[in-house]
Amino acid sequence: MDAIRTENLTKKYNLGWRRGRLLALDRLNLQVRPGEVYGLLGPNGSGKSTALKLILDLVAPTAGGAWIFGVPCDRVVSRLHVGFLPENPYFYRYLTAVETLEFYGKLCGMGGTPLRRRIDELLELVGLAGARDRRLAGYSKGMLQRIGLAQAMIHDPQLLLLDEPTAGVDPIGSRDIRDLVLRLKHLGKTVLLSSHLLAQVQDVCDRIGVLNLGRLILEGEVGQLIKDQRRLNITVQDLPEAGRARVEQAVRAAGGTVVSVDHPETTLEALFLDALKKDSRGAGDHD
Repeated sequence: MDAIRTENLTKKYNLGWRRGRLLALDRLNLQVRPGEVYGLLGPNGSGKSTALKLILDLVAPTAGGAWIFGVPCDRVVSRLHVGFLPENPYFYRYLTAVETLEFYGKLCGMGGTPLRRRIDELLELVGLAGARDRRLAGYSKGMLQRIGLAQAMIHDPQLLLLDEPTAGVDPIGSRDIRDLVLRLKHLGKTVLLSSHLLAQVQDVCDRIGVLNLGRLILEGEVGQLIKDQRRLNITVQDLPEAGRARVEQAVRAAGGTVVSVDHPETTLEALFLDALKKDSRGAGDHD
């Protein structure tokens, strides 16, 4: 059973009188496997946040459907084991970190000693144990993102949806959040994240999907996608000097041994930009 599955998930937004409708997401078919980290990539306005909101039933689809662990997303029970960090989370700034997590824990039906222990664990996990009693008004952007991750994990969900989790965070904080996502993966959690930091996504994601103008234009395992299929690396052993300029057949004829033939890897950033360049679709659809 997939952790997340969508079928022809589509969303159109009304633009107002005589302005038609904007196609924000176009027949998205997505499968996120349990225990994997899946990265949803795309430029601004590509439909990443819309996709997450549809999966969480925060907005209603125009067509198609979505399921979480086999349960339709329009049923509240589907979200009992889901944690969510929006791109721009809002917190009560007059609360401390502990008070914030107590608030969200009680919303999830938690309380007493188990909740207090969970708060201590999470503050240690996200590196905020030393700022547990500081009001959020005094938190930096990176610290707010960390408390946002903590609230998303307060009820120990099996699935986390993270919308731009490192937005506005400095390089050190961004690295810490990356390491935290990897720790979640090692704990067996499933993570669906959207991001524009391609190098970071390359480090943490098992698979990625690239959205452009609402359409999924590229998908696959990161390790396979970043192999440059247009070039080959050939590692040769015991090849005489005179045979170095020859191709594989000439290498063997010259007395050398071909140890490996493989595709060199490109970067996720280059792959992403190349996919957008190849996508010939126009700047947007209206009807």
